[in-house]
Parts: sequence; structure tokens; C-alpha cells
Amino acid sequence: MPGLQGKRTVVVTGSSSGIGAAIAARFAEPGTSVLLHGKSNLSGLFETSRRLRPNAESLRCIVHDVAFPRGLKGLVEAAFALTGRVDVWINAAGADVLTGSARLATFEEKLELLWKTDAKSTILLSRLVADRMQAQEEIPGHLPSIINIGWDQAEGGMEGDSGQFFCPIKGAIMSFTRSLAKSIGPKIRANCVAPGWIKTAWGEQAPTEWDRRAKQESCLERWGRPEDIAETCYFLASPASEFINGQTIAVNGGWRSRPNASLLDEKKTNLEKG
Repeated sequence: MPGLQGKRTVVVTGSSSGIGAAIAARFAEPGTSVLLHGKSNLSGLFETSRRLRPNAESLRCIVHDVAFPRGLKGLVEAAFALTGRVDVWINAAGADVLTGSARLATFEEKLELLWKTDAKSTILLSRLVADRMQAQEEIPGHLPSIINIGWDQAEGGMEGDSGQFFCPIKGAIMSFTRSLAKSIGPKIRANCVAPGWIKTAWGEQAPTEWDRRAKQESCLERWGRPEDIAETCYFLASPASEFINGQTIAVNGGWRSRPNASLLDEKKTNLEKG
């Protein structure tokens, strides 16, 4: 697959760790300048920078809290001021409500945090970035690209609190991306990547029941890796995918519609045992 042709600038929000860091690592190659973004995990941001610096054409770090209007506007202004132009913008920033301190928050508090950090920031950042991209000098043979992160279960739904706050938040991002693509073409493309069960921080410590469920709900019977998401983002940003626009690409190894009967029986038994 041909890579990004010529010199390009790529911005990856939420690249301190996890999926965002893996995406940034995939784009760190000769000819590509990468701008890393984080909020509070400065050690993770600097570690990502240290690992990627030998590979990228140039590497910069920027810290802003995209959950607030001032932070996201500051991020866009700083990104374009530092790089001059942006060819690929990937909105990978997201709130950790499963393993961080926010895991102790109420359902309403988690929902509000996810809305601000994941959905609202993606919507507002995409609009601001698209305006800037449209004002850039066009480069023949390459369309600027905006890539957002959804969730493969958002449209089908999932039981429990996690399903009730992740599905509407990620579903909003996926719907917005389709509308965005219709609004900013033909000068810019917009697509969404919908991860399945990806072994990030929560997956590394997932209980046995959830580990088994993640494997059984994928036709490939394994967890996804952050690198699987990164490869898809790289493809969607490349000239090889230039006629792919307004799409949501599920990266989950092939989705099985429900856990198998034995798993459901085991779950029921565990609940009955209390």
C-alpha cells in the first residue's frame, strides 16, 4: 500500500497512550511531521515523543484540554501555527471512565465527561479544522483527511451502564462524521474508525468473563490491538483510500451478534451466585 506521498503533517489528539499513541507511531515516518496532543498524562506524552522522534520528519507536543471550548480552540490555533498546514487530523482523545479516577464517578458524571471529551470535542474540533483545511493551498493528488473514532457496538447497543453511556456518545460521533463528509467535500474527506474489543489499559486487567466475551464476540477469537486501529487510520489517510469518504469502518475481527449460549449461561450462573 502506498504511504502518504510527499511531506505531510499529521495531528493526533489523545496520543499520550493507548490507541492514540499507536496511531501516532504508525504515522511517524520520514516525510511526515507529527503533532502529539495530551491533556494531563505528560509522562505518557513525553514517552510517546521519545519513542517516535527518531522516525518522524519532525515531532511536536502540545497540551490542551479539549473538553472546554478554550482548550480545543487553542489546540487548533497552535497546531496550524506550529505546522503551517495540516493534512491529516485524527480525533482520538477520549475520557477514561473505566480505569482512571473517573471510574468512581456516577453514571451522570461519566456521561457528561464522555460527552465533553469524546463527542463534543470531536464535533467542534472537526468543524474548526475543516475550515482551516479548506483555506489551505491544495496539493494535487492528495485530499486532506479528518478521521474520528467511534465504537463498533454503538449502533447495535450493549447492556449495562457502559453500553448506555458509550453507545450514545460514540454513535453521535459516527453520525456526525457522515454529516461532516457531506458538508466538506470535495476538498476534504471525513471517515470514522469503530474499534471493537481493543486491549488497552482496561483490557489488560479485564476480568476472566469479559476476556472470554471479547474473544468470543470476534470471529477471529482474539482481542484487537491498538496497532490494528492505527493501521486502519493510516490506510484511510493515504491516497490508496481516496475514494473512501463518509464511512465508518469497524475494526473488530468480524462481529458475532451475541455471546454464545455457554457464556450467557455462565454469566447467569455467576449472577445467581451473587
